[in-house]
Amino acid sequence: MNCAVEVQNLSVAYDGQIVLDRVTWQVEAGSLAAVIGPNGGGKSTLLKSLLSLVPPAAGSVRILGRDPKQARPHVAYLPQREEVDWSFPISCLEVVLQGRLVHRRWWQHPSGRDRELALQCLRRVGMETCASRPIGCLSGGQIQRVFLARALAQEAKLIILDEPGAGLDAAAQHQLLDLFFELQKLGHTIVISTHDLNCLAAGFDTVLGLDRQVVLFGAPTEVLDGERLTRLFAKHYPVIGPEGEVSIHEH
Repeated sequence: MNCAVEVQNLSVAYDGQIVLDRVTWQVEAGSLAAVIGPNGGGKSTLLKSLLSLVPPAAGSVRILGRDPKQARPHVAYLPQREEVDWSFPISCLEVVLQGRLVHRRWWQHPSGRDRELALQCLRRVGMETCASRPIGCLSGGQIQRVFLARALAQEAKLIILDEPGAGLDAAAQHQLLDLFFELQKLGHTIVISTHDLNCLAAGFDTVLGLDRQVVLFGAPTEVLDGERLTRLFAKHYPVIGPEGEVSIHEH
């Protein structure tokens, strides 16, 4: 298997408290992979470990066959929305142009080719008409599209998104999922954390269930059953609706 992500026996601790405990996980290149689990289960920490944003206490991480720091130019990351300052006065085109920084010296201004490529990437995600609009004026779904355009401009092989569907309505979530499929066809590997279990059965290749340790891993249709989900979410329980949709309810 050609792996985009290889995690072996990874442990991470904050202030002496174990957040990830001996996690082993692989993501095949060109696949769609999801990470699910309860709040505080370590999803965001795992994604940040792929970027060397948090140091491991034990174990190892390989990205695209390399050390995560060496692979960083080939990895695009979109954190949770609350981690971004949306008041910063920057246009959508300028956001996408940030993706070109890995291809030039920091002091160099964007070239004409950079700008044309950025516009092409906005066009591919259906956001070209918003090129001059401030990023903070967009809807949640539009913001996700702009950041995916930035990943395309970066020519990233691996795209990591932390809760990209949070706050989006059903229509926007489906549009985002369709865009993931388009990016996969272009050869990108997509890794997301999510609370939306329904989208997983709609086309994700693998799902990792994480609660500090690996609780489940495999194809969604094979591992997302009531017993495993109940064990994963502990104080929550899954409800499967009449059309197969899954929701999480508190006890």
